Amino acid sequence: MEAIVVTTNLVSGARHLPVMLSEVLALLRPRSGMFFLDGTVGGGGHAVAVLEASGPEGRLLGLDRDSEALVAAAQRLTPFAGRFILQHENFSQTGAVVRKYGGDGVDGVLLDLGFSSLQIEDGERGFSFLRSGPLDMRMDRSEDRRAVDIVNQASEAALRQIFRDFGEEHAAGALARAVVRARSQGPLTTTSALVQVIDKVVKPSPRSHLHPATRAFQALRIAVNRELDHLTAFLKDGYRLLRPGGRMVILSYHSLEDRLVKEAFRYWAATCHCPPQLQVCTCGWSPQVRILTPKPLTPTPEEIASNPRARSARLRAVERRAHPAEA
Repeated sequence: MEAIVVTTNLVSGARHLPVMLSEVLALLRPRSGMFFLDGTVGGGGHAVAVLEASGPEGRLLGLDRDSEALVAAAQRLTPFAGRFILQHENFSQTGAVVRKYGGDGVDGVLLDLGFSSLQIEDGERGFSFLRSGPLDMRMDRSEDRRAVDIVNQASEAALRQIFRDFGEEHAAGALARAVVRARSQGPLTTTSALVQVIDKVVKPSPRSHLHPATRAFQALRIAVNRELDHLTAFLKDGYRLLRPGGRMVILSYHSLEDRLVKEAFRYWAATCHCPPQLQVCTCGWSPQVRILTPKPLTPTPEEIASNPRARSARLRAVERRAHPAEA
């Protein structure tokens, strides 16, 4: 896909506050001359801070599957012209992109797996249950599958599985039945129409701050964008992107993502992958990374107060070993 180096006459969008920015910078340790990959550049909040901290010669390769986010990022990064490249690409395809622009690898990788204010505040994108708009939810609008297709075409069993597995919705079965029943009267095409169905089934909990539609919308967004599939593909051998001593920081926002990241980091850092009953190692594996966050870091109360969308963030980080063995 086409790379964006410098873009002018761009339309301004909503500003996305970068989550846990001080923690990200402390772990990435940007310095002049280093090369970074921001695999989910979004509106460019983290990227701006990394380029500022790595001046005057630090470089950044920013990827995003949302071409509209890249427009906003290009505008925000204009002061750093010549030090960044933006590419319309999914982070699961980073290997080929880094080889094209980074040669032997990068000094730091950042993935922020949340969706941005640019997306949620635009009702036409269909991400928000608080704004009426078409049931879209595509991060990459060049792709065909939309939330409206799943809601109106998936079987009751498939909907139940989506709500249960991707949304961890306790009322998954009842909600799936309600959606099928409602669409039999006519297609559900808007976010507000779906919220009306959800409100009849999922009741707010006095012990939770979550809107009744939160889990269902999360589940549909994950299904539409195949988010866990792309994250799994990246985590298969994402450590190879890092040069020796390079660091990777991943911000996740729900337990499904965080579990995948935690398990992958532990796998990369393990000394052996042989079954426990074997007395002699035969796998030939050696640790590829050092875990920097034995437990995930979370936002401070002050950050949550100023940016409530950060409240569910979990940050994990690893460092590529100085002399990693090829595995």
